[in-house]
Amino acid sequence: MITIFCAFFSLLTCVSGVTVVTQSPLITVRKGEKAKLDCNLGTVTNAVAAWYKQTPGGAPQHVLRFYHDWSSPTYGSGFSAPKFTSTHSSKSDYSLIINNVDVDDSAVYYCQTWDSNDRVSQ
Repeated sequence: MITIFCAFFSLLTCVSGVTVVTQSPLITVRKGEKAKLDCNLGTVTNAVAAWYKQTPGGAPQHVLRFYHDWSSPTYGSGFSAPKFTSTHSSKSDYSLIINNVDVDDSAVYYCQTWDSNDRVSQ
């Protein structure tokens, strides 16, 4: 069994409000299965959801970022489809999909967003 932890953080760009991002806390899958990590951006509906992977003792690695209007995610160095992808069920509900899970995928995965009125660009 492979255990994947989920965590969350958000960048706040204003002091008047707080962005609360929530994730499913822990999932366990078997090797070769698909892992689905969920992230809710709360009241933020016009922002990118970014995912990061962190292994013990290592720095967070940017996996991907995705926006509900994009046709596909953009990837960090060393990450790509079809191993990693993202979906959304609403403008504030996103998922990170890890296909064909292996031991190397065991890590803490962070979902991140920011509250901004800036135009979103890929």
